[in-house]
Amino acid sequence: HHRPPPVSTDPRIPAAFRGPSATRDPLHWCVFTTVSLLTWALGPAALVGFSAMGLVAYLRVVAAGRRDTRCLLRDTRLVLVYLSIVLALGVTATVRGW
Repeated sequence: HHRPPPVSTDPRIPAAFRGPSATRDPLHWCVFTTVSLLTWALGPAALVGFSAMGLVAYLRVVAAGRRDTRCLLRDTRLVLVYLSIVLALGVTATVRGW
């Protein structure tokens, strides 16, 4: 019989390392690291690629009627503005060789 680890109440220990959440797959950190590595390696071209893919994906879901997102911005319209600005910055940086 598997027993869950004891839950620590020490406030100095981040919640991610306490109790049942400590066994969740921290996949998002692997994804963030990979995206950061690609952005560092590819420079502004990575911004163009990722923001363009995100923009297309969000345009599709907005066209299908979705108005909310789990993204920090919460509103798909705000995400479209954000991705458009990042895309413009990436294109500008790529063209100017920043």
